[in-house]
Amino acid sequence: MSKSVSSSNITLLLLKLRTFIALIIILAFFTFTVDGFLNPSSVIIMIKHISINALLALGITFVIITAGIDLSIGAILGLCGMVAGYLISKGIVLPMFGIAIFPSVWVIVPLVLLLGGIIGAINGVIITRYNVAPFICTLGTMYIIRGAAMLTSNGETFPGLSGNPQLGNTGFEVIGAGSLLGIPYAIWLMFIVAGVIAYTAKKLPFGRHVYAIGDNERAAELSGIKVSNTKIWVYTISGLCAALAGIVVTSQLVASHPATGNAFEMNAIAAVVLGGTSLAGGRGTVGGTLIGAFVIGILADGLVMMGVSEFWQMVIKGIVIIVAVVIDQMQNKLQYKVAVASQKV
Repeated sequence: MSKSVSSSNITLLLLKLRTFIALIIILAFFTFTVDGFLNPSSVIIMIKHISINALLALGITFVIITAGIDLSIGAILGLCGMVAGYLISKGIVLPMFGIAIFPSVWVIVPLVLLLGGIIGAINGVIITRYNVAPFICTLGTMYIIRGAAMLTSNGETFPGLSGNPQLGNTGFEVIGAGSLLGIPYAIWLMFIVAGVIAYTAKKLPFGRHVYAIGDNERAAELSGIKVSNTKIWVYTISGLCAALAGIVVTSQLVASHPATGNAFEMNAIAAVVLGGTSLAGGRGTVGGTLIGAFVIGILADGLVMMGVSEFWQMVIKGIVIIVAVVIDQMQNKLQYKVAVASQKV
């Protein structure tokens, strides 16, 4: 019995480390097959690409830990980018006075973040107050938000978002193109957000409440946790992170298009699940999510460098997602088996 428990524990440990092991294997493979894959400049560019998906994935980590889902984050990213583009290009029009106010970047960024947070909160309210399944709710809001993004410009792009010095709204492109100590701001933002969410998960009561809800919502409610309020905040955080990702993407492109962010939610969900967060709720880590985002991002960039067709990239990404979910189920069953065996011993 003890040998069986020991081997099961080793297998369980390998399953828990699966994403890190996959990352090492992928890095080794592309290092030997792609010239200059780990050049410092290439690494910085890859991590800069990864940061967008990482911001989205970090935002929905809490959502998935509560056994929820948020399909609207890609649309929120697109809408927030369009609103930023509209404010820079068109300003806030006041027809009654016949003028338009052009807010500075320092005003635009908080307004866009607020918009993302409000949309996330609306998702949370619909899910908790009206008992709508998260999948259905966020699927519906995804279409609404995507349509709203189209309506802001009639489906057109807001180009050249560098602003006008005379209007005092310049500097937006610095968010996406600027750097500190040679590291782009987008990467700094990724690690700052990861640090804040990790601290919240480990050190604050809110984090413990999130895990308790995912593990057993009814038990959490009976223990005095305000389940509805916690879930609303969880979706608000998801919306905020999506808005931040929208700002970064729009700034990098120096343009905003209503279709930006299309299907980004799939990559984010894949990163979270690949990182070990259970779709059944109650289990997951910020570190795992980051590693999952790196696996998805490095795999995508590596395949591009190898000249692999975009269609095959989609096939490979789909296989990775399915395998991640299958392994997650294996881990759940093995954890239960180990727990039962340990009690018998």
